[in-house]
Amino acid sequence: MATVVTPTLILKHVRESDVLRKAYEIVENDEEVQELIKMANVMAVGRLKYNDHGIVHSRIVAGASLELLHLLLESGIKPTTLNDGIAKSMDEVKVVVLLGAYLHDIGNAIHRANHEALGAMMSKDILDRLLSDIFPGIGKRKYSLRQEIMHAIYATETNIRALTIEAGVVKIGDGTDMAEGRARIPYNKMGRLDMHAVSAISIKKVIISRGNNAPARIDVEMNDYAGLFQIEAVLRPKILTSGLDKYLEVYINVGDKEHRVHPL
Repeated sequence: MATVVTPTLILKHVRESDVLRKAYEIVENDEEVQELIKMANVMAVGRLKYNDHGIVHSRIVAGASLELLHLLLESGIKPTTLNDGIAKSMDEVKVVVLLGAYLHDIGNAIHRANHEALGAMMSKDILDRLLSDIFPGIGKRKYSLRQEIMHAIYATETNIRALTIEAGVVKIGDGTDMAEGRARIPYNKMGRLDMHAVSAISIKKVIISRGNNAPARIDVEMNDYAGLFQIEAVLRPKILTSGLDKYLEVYINVGDKEHRVHPL
């Protein structure tokens, strides 16, 4: 079944787990988290003229990451945190992915430069608090789960190699939010008319589904081949350092023409 990447995709996944629903409600209502995400957009969009890094982006990445995780699980791929004994249940695995995806851009509240490392460090005390609320009585294990989430945040940086399945799906999930150039704030109003802007605006829809020869497939629908630049500059480099490149197919669709862009 094909799933379009949208801000409401996350709701599909939180409905399927009481623990995930609780985690999502907690993070959506946490004052510090929400203010940091708001400030991320002040810095990234308002001051640097980048595309959206705010709450809509957080929700989209969380939903896409959990969708990719779901497809990998259906194919029998075991999550790293579960395999290594860090997570003790699938709910804990999914919370690692949810929080890593939701918080991955909070470092932008300080600056765009090095925001992945900044965000990982900023998340430390926040995660101690959130994990205690999500899993009452978890004790010292919250610190191990915290480190897995911090790793997922840090590994969203393009050139950093993701070391877990969980971090890998968050990294690729981040790259899937590209429809209409994430132009919740239109590029023309931001004064951006460079190749990144023209390419991004060409992309109309991103779809996640089961692959033909791999567990997962991403289809990127665009109205112009200019959108290919966005795939090559943003999505594919993330895939290649996600640790999940062998589990993924990527196609672009322009009109009635379909082209595979990963694997080459």
